[in-house]
Amino acid sequence: MTGPGARGVPWITFEGIEGVGKSTQIERVAGRLERAGRTHVITREPGGTELGRRLRALLLEPTERPMRPLAELLLYTADRAQHLEEVILPALERGAVVLCDRYLDATLAYQGHARGLGVTAVLALHREAPLDARPDRTILLDMEPARALTRARRRNVGSGQDTSEGRFERERLDFHTRVREGYLELAAGEPERIRVIDAQGEPDEVERRVVAALCDLLTELAEPA
Repeated sequence: MTGPGARGVPWITFEGIEGVGKSTQIERVAGRLERAGRTHVITREPGGTELGRRLRALLLEPTERPMRPLAELLLYTADRAQHLEEVILPALERGAVVLCDRYLDATLAYQGHARGLGVTAVLALHREAPLDARPDRTILLDMEPARALTRARRRNVGSGQDTSEGRFERERLDFHTRVREGYLELAAGEPERIRVIDAQGEPDEVERRVVAALCDLLTELAEPA
């Protein structure tokens, strides 16, 4: 099942390893839509629903004993099922553009590729509705992992999230390198949907790249910021 963009309402996801600036660029795209008078919804995975917020705490809080990869995969899938039914699909049905911070590609890159569970195992859980739904466009913000990880860890310490949501930031650099490799493999396989954006540079510069990758779906983004 493809995304509902055929109805004229795009569903856009933002992906990338920790520290690449997804939240910043989502807010900037949302600001352009707001100024253009376009109804939109910002959401995220995990944590886009009440259930998701509980699962987010389980998934992102650092623990002494590592979570098993299969358990991690199933928790993310549970979050996604609730998220689709409660937030994403209803928003699209009422005509709102959906801007989502992470979706299935994150699970494919993190659990499928970096954790070694395999893409096939992840996709097997996403064959039936509503989990077979796919976004219309994915913005993959790409950056060299060492630099991105330094930014992410500094952000977490500054915001106090290091002890509440820092589990993935505490992974070794080689893990994040594998995640990035997984993302780039996915992008190579779906170049029309997944647009790789250089996330290095000033936010304004990155925003221009993001907008250029979305203007065919949202022409109003081309208006001056």
